[in-house]
Amino acid sequence: MDVPLWLAVTVVGVLGIKLARPPLWLVVLLLLGGYLIAQSSLGPTVGSLLN
Repeated sequence: MDVPLWLAVTVVGVLGIKLARPPLWLVVLLLLGGYLIAQSSLGPTVGSLLN
């Protein structure tokens, strides 16, 4: 079964927020930080470290 990446990330994110109950500011900080890193020159470096 092929599941789109955006759907899998959304399901994992919603379940993580419901089960772990992190503060909203932490969720926003992680999302914003990830977006900013992906758009910067650090994106390829972080990507290669994660792979």
